[in-house]
Amino acid sequence: MSAGTAAQSRSSENPTNFVHWVGQFVMEVVLLVGDLAIFSMRMVSWIVPGWPRGSVLWPTMYQVGVLSVPVILVTGGFIGMVLAVHAYEQFALMHMETQLGTVVNVTLLKELGPVLAALMLAGRVGSSMAAELGTMRVTEQIDALTALGANPIAYLVVPRFLSCFLLIPLLTLFADGVGVLSGWWFSTQVLNVESFFYWQHSRAFVEMYDLFTGILKSIFFGAAISLIACHRGFHSRAGAEGVGQAATESFVYSFIAILALDFLLGFLCMEVRTLL
Repeated sequence: MSAGTAAQSRSSENPTNFVHWVGQFVMEVVLLVGDLAIFSMRMVSWIVPGWPRGSVLWPTMYQVGVLSVPVILVTGGFIGMVLAVHAYEQFALMHMETQLGTVVNVTLLKELGPVLAALMLAGRVGSSMAAELGTMRVTEQIDALTALGANPIAYLVVPRFLSCFLLIPLLTLFADGVGVLSGWWFSTQVLNVESFFYWQHSRAFVEMYDLFTGILKSIFFGAAISLIACHRGFHSRAGAEGVGQAATESFVYSFIAILALDFLLGFLCMEVRTLL
């Protein structure tokens, strides 16, 4: 067969291959979402009868909450200062430096604080959960729990979900508080913005609804991070490569879920605010 005939044959097959790839991708996404939904419903069915024992829940809450505080404090501090740096340049051109606190605090409470805190926790907490559960799957510890009569979802997933669901909003509040203080300190001490007007304009434009929006987002972010991480860990493939892939997929899927939820919840909160 000549080179021209081979090229024509490949070009005629390309559309078919592309359609096949799109169809396979859509099927994999649908199967993944459906499996995650079933996994979530099984997990919720174990929360309703009662909470897990304290000996199981408290160590997990310590890992998720207490050990994440330094990372959250550093993240929140730099978010506030970065916002002040970039917003000051634009406000200085219009001689509106005293309005700097409004932009820094509103953006921090509604958007960047919850999102960046959730992304940091998806990397630190979510990947750790996926790797730990993936190792337990590979070494057949999850199968051993089932053989002993313990439900692995109730024993392994429920405490991790509750820890993320309850503590990630609290960690977001820590990040918001440190970000507000660091933005104020940098604006007043480095950029020479008058402190009185900084807080006066912030008080005039920052509302409790902005704080509520950020906390609401962080609740959904925490639930998504824990469910995705546990699901990926439970379905880890064999070997060290499978565990590493489960941790990577946990972060990537959590990243996508956080951005999608941020858009949907932001749009919903905007519509609700127009009705109030």
